[in-house]
Formats: sequence, C-alpha cells, structure tokens
Amino acid sequence: MEFPLKIVVTGASGYVGRNIVPVLKGQCEELVLVGRDPVKLKQIFPDITSCTLAELPTVAKGFDSLVHLAVLNNNVQGDEADFHSVNVELTCKMAEAARACGIKSFYNISSVHVLDDQNLALYAKTKRAAIKALKEVKGIDVTNVYLPFVRGAQWNGKLAFLSTMPSVIAKPLESCLLALKPTVKIELLADYILHPPYHKDTVILSDGQSHNLAYRVIKRGLDLLFALLVIGFFWWALLLVWILVRCGSSGPGIFAQERVGRYGKPFTCYKFRTMKEGTVQAGTHEVSQASVTGIGKFLRGTKVDELPQVWNILKNEISLIGPRPGLPVQTELFKQRKDRGVFDVKPGISGLAQVNNVDMSDPEKLAQWDARYISLQSLLLDIKITLATVLGNGQGDKVAK
Repeated sequence: MEFPLKIVVTGASGYVGRNIVPVLKGQCEELVLVGRDPVKLKQIFPDITSCTLAELPTVAKGFDSLVHLAVLNNNVQGDEADFHSVNVELTCKMAEAARACGIKSFYNISSVHVLDDQNLALYAKTKRAAIKALKEVKGIDVTNVYLPFVRGAQWNGKLAFLSTMPSVIAKPLESCLLALKPTVKIELLADYILHPPYHKDTVILSDGQSHNLAYRVIKRGLDLLFALLVIGFFWWALLLVWILVRCGSSGPGIFAQERVGRYGKPFTCYKFRTMKEGTVQAGTHEVSQASVTGIGKFLRGTKVDELPQVWNILKNEISLIGPRPGLPVQTELFKQRKDRGVFDVKPGISGLAQVNNVDMSDPEKLAQWDARYISLQSLLLDIKITLATVLGNGQGDKVAK
C-alpha cells in the first residue's frame, strides 16, 4: 500500500474519533469524515471534509481505507433492535459502501470486551454479530481491531485527575494504574492504520506491559511470594507427593524436561513425574493415556504435578501466569509462537489458553491465545487466570486415548 494514505473515518465525534482524527490528519494525504450530521462534524473539525454516507461515493472514490468507529455503546439507552441497527446493519452498510467506492481496507474497531463470549451486554452481542456478518462482505480487506481502554492526549473519565497532578506523583501512580488493566495509546491505533504491516482478519492492539516497571516488579514479587509460600508452608506436602510418586511406579519422583522459554531459549522444567518411566518425549496430546501412572492422573487433574516449578520461578525462568512452555520437538508450535511474539514474555505454570481449554494439540490456535494474553496482560487478568486455575480450569494438555 502506498503512503501517505487517503482515509475515511466514521464516528469521529466520539472519544476515539476526536483523538485519532488530529493524528491521522497530520500524516495522511487526505481525510474525510462520515456521519449523519456533517454540520456537527464541521463544527468539531472545521478544516476537514465531512459528508453523509450517501455522499461518500462522490467524496471518497478510490480512497485507501475506512476506519469504522461509529457505534452504540452500553452507556446509551436503547433496546436490542437499536443496537443491532447501528452496530450490525450500519457496519455492514459502511463496508459495502467502502467496497463500492473502491476502498481497499475496512477497519472495524471494537472493544476487547467483545472477545469474551460470556459478555452478553448488547454492545458485545451486536458487535460479535457484526464481525460474523462482515465475513460475507467480499471484495474488500476487513480487519477487526480490538482495543482495550484507549488513552488520548489527555486522561479522561475517572482518570482525568492524573492530568492535573505534578508529574513526579502522576508518573508512578500512572504506572501502577496501567498495570491493573490493558490500555492503548491513540498513536498506536493511528500508526497501525497508517502503516499496516499486512492484512489480518483480527488484531488486538495494546501498549502491553513490557515497558511498565510497576507491572514487572509486582508480577515478579507475586511470583516469588507464591514460590516461597509453597516451599515454606507446604514443603511437607511436596515431600509426601514425591514419596507417593516414587512408591507408585519405578522412576524418579521429579521429572526434569527441557522446555522452550523466554526468547526461545531452552531451560530445564521440573514437575512431579506423572507418566511411566521411558515414556516418549512428545507433546502430552501425543502420549497414550496408558502411560499415565495411577497417582499421575490425580496430580495432573489437580495441577499438583506443576508445583516443583517453584524452583523455576526462583530461577526467573518461569512465571506463575504465562504461556505454557512447549518442547523443542514441537517445531510447529515454536514457529507459530515466534511469528506472534509469544517468546517475548516468560512462560507460565498456567495461562489464558489453558483456562479456556486450549491445549498444544492445535499449535496455531494455542499461539493465537498466547498472543491474546500478551496483548491483554495485566495484574487483574493474571489474578483472574490464577483463580480460574485454582477452581479447576486449566488442567493441562489432554493425553491421547
């Protein structure tokens, strides 16, 4: 795609629109705003062309992309028909109109809340319906872009007070608050639209936590606290399990296996042995159920077999929550994860994919969920995954029958 681009934006009067339009205007060749009330848009952005949907073919013929921000949110009163009309019907109309204008790319902007199938709010339900309906629109590249909390030039809503505080206080407080939930700066969304790397059906944009010192310190502190609590208070239980494993079948009580860690580097992962000695080194889904020992089935179901990995936590090779580390022989999984930047974070004892019953039998799907975790990474999500694991989800890869 050639640069600079000619771009159409709908829903420019909303919060995201008011913040992204000035950024796009300064970097694209031409910008057109579409809405039901062009006069209102002209009042907000007096030096930018505005038009209605009916006028789009005349004003934006042959443009490069359309950014669809027009939406009915949960803070607006309306019934399901109202939400469907705006979030589904209007979205499809805009995509069809963009295609008819010869526009190459359509960006359907949604909240990350839409990714949660358990979220039955009218906004989430109708946005999921729109994403499904857009699959039927041919002749234009459709990308569904999911955003967490969007940060504009100034903090808004309940966090507006941060803009009024001295930076010496605001910066560390901001870092701590950003560790709680995923966010995205408006510049990142604008940069993705202006310089799309390649077409993808689904994109989750966020600033991530890799540069957030507060998140890294707190997460590491919680990991160490967990490891020390297990060793300090449950050493006797670990010893008892080790004895039961040794007595239950021949072989060592602790199973040491090479796994792929952060940056793709190998490390030795420690677990209580749950399989018979001599079992082939392969993904669990490739191993026969007959290979699991009697006590191994219980240990795997309760994830007690993972507890020796507190030693890996102490060595900073693994975290309590993160993508489960794969084996070096799982070359397809390695490739899929490398392509999605999964190796940028430490692996974990449990992860988002595992509590959603996604295991290593489907490398591409697993890597997609791992990448989703990295995009949505936050302290609250880590706590949610931990609780889900404790309550019985994330019971590990299923063995072959």
